[in-house]
Amino acid sequence: MQQILQAMYAELLPVLLQLIAAILGMVLLRAAEAARRRWGLEVEARHREALHAAVMTGVSAALARGLKGTAAVDAATVYARRSVPDAIAALRPDAVLMRNLATAKLQQSSPLIGVDLAAEQS
Repeated sequence: MQQILQAMYAELLPVLLQLIAAILGMVLLRAAEAARRRWGLEVEARHREALHAAVMTGVSAALARGLKGTAAVDAATVYARRSVPDAIAALRPDAVLMRNLATAKLQQSSPLIGVDLAAEQS
């Protein structure tokens, strides 16, 4: 009887170890995927925040230099691209999005500074 149990044990042990290893592997893969999703989103959010802050700083600098309208938008876009290259590389915004973002930031800051975008664009 003992020989039969030892033979069964010898046959089943490698199979059980492989099964346990497979289950642990699946658990680790799922945990790694969940962590990547969570921290990946956090990194993306940091890149977005950095981009928005850089565009706002670029707008402020452009207005401080006396630039208005399109010139201020262009200067803010150039500043942001130079200021946060990692965020630009990660988010890959196109030129239209960057101009829209800079325009929005310029319009947000205009009431504070007294710049009338409507009068300049006409």
